[in-house]
Amino acid sequence: MEKRSSIVGGLILIAVGTLFLLLQLVPSLADQIDLARQWPLIIVTVGGVFLLTAVFGAPPLAVPGSIISGIGGILYYQNLTGNWASWAYVWALIPGFVGVGIFLMESLRGQFKRGIREGGRQIVISVVMFVIFAAFFNGLGGIGQYWPVLLILMGGWLLIKRR
Repeated sequence: MEKRSSIVGGLILIAVGTLFLLLQLVPSLADQIDLARQWPLIIVTVGGVFLLTAVFGAPPLAVPGSIISGIGGILYYQNLTGNWASWAYVWALIPGFVGVGIFLMESLRGQFKRGIREGGRQIVISVVMFVIFAAFFNGLGGIGQYWPVLLILMGGWLLIKRR
């Protein structure tokens, strides 16, 4: 475990060092990358470190890794588009990030079916919540006025599922 974590740490240091060396040697590269708009990638990278650590011997770290990476991805989208108001509904994706983490953790432990069952449930709930809230707050094109139909369908599915 210690050997694997030092390998991951070494690779991260090499990647970060290479990036900063390139920025010093090629100053125009910083203008092309526009580092002021790329700050959420730091959060995505931290999540990526957790995910790499999960792959190399600590599967439970897949859950926080997927949450951190997912939130970093949301922030990256919002920072590039300026659509900060999307937090009104995009937070519903966070349980899905937990589901992805559970799926990865169980898969890394060799329990693929359990990962699909438990993680998949979280992902489905998250996507349904996201669609409902996005339709309610954002309109999502023409389906915005029909979001109550989703509630009706979900209620019907729950009734049928219990029989």
